[in-house]
Amino acid sequence: MELAPAPNRKRPKLSEKQIPAEVAAKLPEAALYAQLLEYEARVDNARARKKADLREALKNPPRVRKTLRLYVFNTFENQGVGSGEMPTAGPPSWSLKIIGRILEDGKDPLLEGQVQKSYPKFSSYFKKITIILDQCLYPEKQVVWWESNRSTELHEGFEVKRKGNKEFTALIRLEMNHTPEKYKLSPQLAEVLGFEVETRSRILTAIWHYVKSNKLQNRNDLSSFICDPPLRRLFGEEKMKFGMVAQKISQHLISLQPIHLEHRIKLSGSSPAGTACYDIDVDVPFPVQTDISKFFEDTGRQKEIDAYDKIISDSIKKIHERCRRRGFFLGFSRSPAEFINKFIASQTEDLKLIAGDNNCSTEEEQHADFYNEPWVEDAVLRYLNRKSAGSDVPART
Repeated sequence: MELAPAPNRKRPKLSEKQIPAEVAAKLPEAALYAQLLEYEARVDNARARKKADLREALKNPPRVRKTLRLYVFNTFENQGVGSGEMPTAGPPSWSLKIIGRILEDGKDPLLEGQVQKSYPKFSSYFKKITIILDQCLYPEKQVVWWESNRSTELHEGFEVKRKGNKEFTALIRLEMNHTPEKYKLSPQLAEVLGFEVETRSRILTAIWHYVKSNKLQNRNDLSSFICDPPLRRLFGEEKMKFGMVAQKISQHLISLQPIHLEHRIKLSGSSPAGTACYDIDVDVPFPVQTDISKFFEDTGRQKEIDAYDKIISDSIKKIHERCRRRGFFLGFSRSPAEFINKFIASQTEDLKLIAGDNNCSTEEEQHADFYNEPWVEDAVLRYLNRKSAGSDVPART
């Protein structure tokens, strides 16, 4: 399942939501607003982490243990008198079929007249399936196999069809597809952990819990632990670093062996013939993808949050603007002359920066002789021309 990219939303920065300090000092509710901002930041961080976890869950969904019931049987055609079938035209033939269904409460839902829940297809539980026929009867095509990494299409079952009228025993080898890979534990490791088959990551976690529950962690060096008698028999060490555990347990992990089955191809009696059932434990993805996908697709709540964010951001911008105006008029009211002089000086510097001229001295500009120089008349004409042309940027020659 692929997730559609979320639309780009430019959320206001935290600084754009903060009330100016001079306003906060005079507004008692500002402290509560600051606490709400901090709480919102924590919620956003937690929400981002949870979204990342959910996306990871979609890529590697949690799995539950279920029982896969395997049905192996064969059918036959045109086997002649005594086969229990109506004679038809064509050579004698047979078909070996392998199908499977997930059990619900230990029962096959289809046999109970119930609707089968949605599960991965049958072939997804296997890495490779090999069927070996009798070499004397089928010397050229004795081995029939299917491999998951060579076939992208999943199947609900497998069927092998051949011509022939002689009964024989077919060998079936099933290699399970565990995601992630599972291993059989050595007797020493199984004695410590209490289970025989598990994934590498869960084995490492189980060892950590064993060390923690038995209080074996070294107090002086938390990166190591003391080996009790079972761990000493397992690792052959008195003390161990946690970083060495993954390397040490590799020799105690054995790849799972394929499942071997035998089926007798029967060509007489009722068809289908020789039906056999085998129960296999498999890990089935937990059906949470739909709910998680709905969570990501539901943008209504996010739009509402964005609308409130915009209202808050616009209100804070207005507060900042009012603060600047208040500061301007407050400075003017305290000392009008001094304020105007400073304001004009500041504006003059800004105009010089805009015009690209910052060589003149402010001291010179305060004397009348400065404006009696030859360039003044030309500069005034240039300024008036610019003014009439729609530009009020001063010019100087």
